[in-house]
Amino acid sequence: MGVFDLPLEELKEYRGISPCPADFDEFWNRSVKEVKELDYQVELKKNSFQTDFAECNDLYFTGVGGARIHAKYLKPVKAERPHPAVFFFHGYSGDSGTWMEKLGYVANGFSVFALDCRGQGGRSQDIGGVTGVTWSGQIMRGMEDGPEHLLFRQVFLDVVALAEIAMGMPDIDENRIGVFGRSQGGALTIVCGALVPNVKKIAPLYPFLADYKRVWQMDLAKVAYEDITYYFRKFDPCHEREDEIFRNLGYIDVQNFAKRIKAEVMMGTALMDTTCPPSSQFAVYNKIHSPKRMILYPDYIHEPIQDFSDKTFQFLQTL
Repeated sequence: MGVFDLPLEELKEYRGISPCPADFDEFWNRSVKEVKELDYQVELKKNSFQTDFAECNDLYFTGVGGARIHAKYLKPVKAERPHPAVFFFHGYSGDSGTWMEKLGYVANGFSVFALDCRGQGGRSQDIGGVTGVTWSGQIMRGMEDGPEHLLFRQVFLDVVALAEIAMGMPDIDENRIGVFGRSQGGALTIVCGALVPNVKKIAPLYPFLADYKRVWQMDLAKVAYEDITYYFRKFDPCHEREDEIFRNLGYIDVQNFAKRIKAEVMMGTALMDTTCPPSSQFAVYNKIHSPKRMILYPDYIHEPIQDFSDKTFQFLQTL
């Protein structure tokens, strides 16, 4: 195994270097309260894709800021009532994926909810309305207007809204909820486990949006994280606002959500991942206090890992 990050023994002790704002919990408690008070205006439309055992629907709801958000919603035609549900979150710039790849869960008696993140590759709206840069990436989107306007705050609250809608359905057992996703989807899995207390099991794979300062110091603020470097170069070239900027990013740093998780956690980490470096992932994992285990993939980079997909299915089957 090659090494480009900290040695494994040091990774097991590493707890991140990006700051956590002093009012982090208050900020997110207030934000969750805000999203729970929305009129979601839920709309279900039967999709043309159907099977004899799965009913496939397009679900639309109104999120923070008035954006209409889309998710795929699949449920068993013949199922126990109530029955468990799983949430799937996609990677950065992607979408909610295919109907077919979710049918294994439906065949085993689960409803499945798959969010399209606003402003990315799916059908969810991004209605804009921020001051400052929108050219490169979404991490820095809204930075000039303060943490309440960061785009990822809105995405995180879309996660909460979807969970509220799902758990309010009579078919769903609100106490048997599982969540999975990789990269950005892994980050949203962490956030869902932290902000939705009913969630029982989460399976994040190499979560994105973690320990921003560490990623920047490693000179890996490229590709998915490139807008951090772009922002400093264009808007703070001498880093006079560095502390303020990293503090504001702390509100959307998933390592700071980890301590709130009560669910059982199975996390996967690729040790050759130069997109979301292992130290940024261990910064999340090492702050989790609930039952947890990490599965290490020494030879993998930021890529699909079939073994983890199989393990996730087995892990969530016991909800």
